[in-house]
Amino acid sequence: MRLSFRKKLSYFFVRVTHFEYWPFWLFYFPIYFYGLYLAFRARSFMYFSTTNPAMKYGGVIGESKSKVLSWIPEAFKPKSLYFGHSTPVFKVLEYISQNAVEFPFIIKPDVGERGKHVELIKDESALHNYLTYRKQAFIVQEYIDSELELGIMYYRMPGAEGGQVTSVTQKGFLTVIGDGFSKLEDLILNEIRAQGRLDYLMEKFKGELDVVVPKGEKKHLEPIGNHCRGTTFYNANHLINPNLNLVIDKIASEIQGFYYGRFDLKVETLEDLYTGTNIKILELNGVSSEIAHIYDPDYKLVQAYRNIIHHMNIMAKIAKKNHEFGKEYAPLIKFLKDLAGHLSG
Repeated sequence: MRLSFRKKLSYFFVRVTHFEYWPFWLFYFPIYFYGLYLAFRARSFMYFSTTNPAMKYGGVIGESKSKVLSWIPEAFKPKSLYFGHSTPVFKVLEYISQNAVEFPFIIKPDVGERGKHVELIKDESALHNYLTYRKQAFIVQEYIDSELELGIMYYRMPGAEGGQVTSVTQKGFLTVIGDGFSKLEDLILNEIRAQGRLDYLMEKFKGELDVVVPKGEKKHLEPIGNHCRGTTFYNANHLINPNLNLVIDKIASEIQGFYYGRFDLKVETLEDLYTGTNIKILELNGVSSEIAHIYDPDYKLVQAYRNIIHHMNIMAKIAKKNHEFGKEYAPLIKFLKDLAGHLSG
């Protein structure tokens, strides 16, 4: 598993010149100062904590995914089962059987972010391996086999009758396409989006690496739609229209104490999306939600920063309004303690 010096140099150049590959802290470094400005205006470092009163700290850290999923109307969510930490495999198998959840399914930590420790579990052996190393509380979620996965950013001002979709991201899963003569290993090595996961992918496909992939055949490497897992994020804001606003507004209006965040969902077709049918919401995130369309490979850095600041202003206005309605800002010291525990975990 070796890359030529020229290939390594080419990958390095792309990662340096395209901000979608930059480390999170580096990309957001200038934005931290704008966050301080908003805190100064609100006279509280915790100004964001009242954005979504239903969520801990507005949904920045430590939010239980199972708790948030319980707020979603049943028609719009996949089967999702919660398990406490260190639940033995036989208990998991027993419970998923009782609830008609079949392999393959998605397993994820109940508290987590950015796709960390999220896996597609195909059989009992894979489940056993996963639980051997993961001792935190987790969710088993029905696998929705749909190619159309979207991240939809939404907000509603407190007291307003309706809200607004402001960003749509379409996800392109990590895939290689056969040319009829290259082995799978070579196709993986030649895919820049696979570079951060080479060891994982080589282990995952160790029995297929020497297989020549037929010309034109697509080989899906990663079923999890996170950028750090090699997913391409596309700007799909052209999908925003009154029908989409109505559908998302209807779903969001049933969630008390939610005003700002991103719905990560799968849907069969765009027609289904606009009519509110066959939609399955995988997750709902709060203040920490990114407007992921900015990571489109063709997006410009200045434009991305403008979009982020625009959404930060929206979030701050919502938080201010909720504060005026009597919602108290969370204590800074408690937040810092929880943040330290979150980062160390």
